[in-house]
Amino acid sequence: MLLAFGINHKTASVDIRERVSFSPDRVHDALSMARKNAKLNEVAILSTCNRTEVYCATSVENSHRLVDWLGQYHQLNVGQIQKSAYEFWNGAAVKHISRVASGLDSMVLGEPQILGQLKTAYSVAKDADTLGPELGRMFQHSFSVAKQVRTDTDIGTNPVSVAYAAVSLAKHIFADLKSTTALLIGAGETVELVARHLTEQGVRHITVANRTLERATNLAETFGGKAITLSEIPYELAKADIVISSTASQLPILGKGAVELALKQRKHKPMFMMDIAVPRDIEDAVGELADVYLYTVDDLQSVVEENRKQRQHAAQQAETIVDNSTSRFMESLRGLDAVETIRNYRKSVDDVREQELEKALMAIRNGADPEAAMQRMSRALTNKLMHEPCLQLKKAGEEGRDDRLKWAQKLLGIRRHEH
Repeated sequence: MLLAFGINHKTASVDIRERVSFSPDRVHDALSMARKNAKLNEVAILSTCNRTEVYCATSVENSHRLVDWLGQYHQLNVGQIQKSAYEFWNGAAVKHISRVASGLDSMVLGEPQILGQLKTAYSVAKDADTLGPELGRMFQHSFSVAKQVRTDTDIGTNPVSVAYAAVSLAKHIFADLKSTTALLIGAGETVELVARHLTEQGVRHITVANRTLERATNLAETFGGKAITLSEIPYELAKADIVISSTASQLPILGKGAVELALKQRKHKPMFMMDIAVPRDIEDAVGELADVYLYTVDDLQSVVEENRKQRQHAAQQAETIVDNSTSRFMESLRGLDAVETIRNYRKSVDDVREQELEKALMAIRNGADPEAAMQRMSRALTNKLMHEPCLQLKKAGEEGRDDRLKWAQKLLGIRRHEH
């Protein structure tokens, strides 16, 4: 059975999402722990700023063990998780992951970054050896659907991302971004997109701060900016009009004290701060400061809504693609189940044949009449092959299960004789 279990921006606020998130460096170990402790056959974890989802192949159709493990892992009350969580089983799970891959379940409708994040989740699970044939097929199907959605609809035209939405929000604070200075914290894909959008808006002074200076330098050079380490942020903060942060840090990088000091040096000139990270990079208390406009991913709703209106028609087309492809995928899975059943049935019949043939040959070698040995073998074969079906037919008759009896007649090719 397939299960998609998680929370996202629609079901949980950022303070809950950050408590259920998995840092990239811990996902590998978490996968092994989840499979063992929650007794899962296969498992993959997707953790982004807007969602944490666990995709599983499991033999038991309930999520209790998974929820218990999540609570234990994150030191959260099980009730807190269940209150914000959703779960999808089998066909609904396939549909959900396809919608996620296509950007239909994203805060910013149609954003393309989620597909890359899903592919990373697939690769990490593969490396951790927690990905098997069931999840493998489901993930590959979702990638294929996302590709079709991008090809056959306009949902990817003028793509809007969380990074784009963040820069759009900054434009509400500063009428002209050309005269602003930006400090970007982190050096991942989101920060790179932020830097690109800021540059397109005419921002020429960009500083990139990152734990690893080399990565910061590579990104900063692309946009003619400057690179610093995280420890140098206090010295650069006062120069920044715009601060946008997106790291994988488990602890806040910017505290109230550091920002307060920077504001004094700026003579209380306003600062726009956007915290895209989950868990958050900027302490919540920073938002209490008079000259700071602090936003999190949950504050991007106005930009998101505009984007949703523009893409509604494309989204409807994409939903149809997802529905149709999910139906076809589930049909193919049922076909695979039938093939497996046929294979197992053929093997069990073949095993009986081998046993009875060996007995007949042994009897002939020991001097038995060949014709009599063949007669015994044919009777034994008939009895053994009919034994279990006859038991089940008798049971169905006793229970008044006419539906089973009719299906058995079809299955066994029995024609009813009129009396």
